[in-house]
Amino acid sequence: MEGVLTPEIWIAVSDKTKIPALRRTTRDEPDYDKLMRGRLAILDQHQLKLSDIQNVIGSLKPLPGAKEFLDELRSMVQVIILSDTFEQFATPLLRQLGWPTLFCHKLVVENDRIVDYKLRIADQKRKTVAALRQLNYHVISAGDSYNDTGMLLEANLGFLIHAPENVKREFPQFKAVENHTDLLKLMKSALL
Repeated sequence: MEGVLTPEIWIAVSDKTKIPALRRTTRDEPDYDKLMRGRLAILDQHQLKLSDIQNVIGSLKPLPGAKEFLDELRSMVQVIILSDTFEQFATPLLRQLGWPTLFCHKLVVENDRIVDYKLRIADQKRKTVAALRQLNYHVISAGDSYNDTGMLLEANLGFLIHAPENVKREFPQFKAVENHTDLLKLMKSALL
């Protein structure tokens, strides 16, 4: 979801709070647990609460063309968004995107303080695609970060969108595009 359909939430929080260390995302760090443990420590150090982050998220808009892309894609096929975001973060953005189906994780919150996180399952993106393929679905996927590459490799066909140069360089087997129009063209041609 983030970086593909919506802005990166943690970057927006970093910009709002002026805490540069929160700019680190799955585009930079392939180890999700290491990334999240670092984020939780920063939130604790700066006494940032869930409500602080939700206020920032409430000001965000989907990326240009994202809703139109989803609307057109959903007119042709079923769409599931697999994300490493959290239920407590996603609602304002899902509303703006027309409530697409989202599979994501959950934060552990005590008195508005984020104390931990719970993965739906480890490696959920790749495992979800594998389960769908086991059910004889043809899966086309798109992502932008290290944490998407397992899903892209597991899918029948995978694409990169808005990916940084390091990810494109390390995964040259995936066609890379920079906008939703080009991604939709690739997906449509794969559906024919």
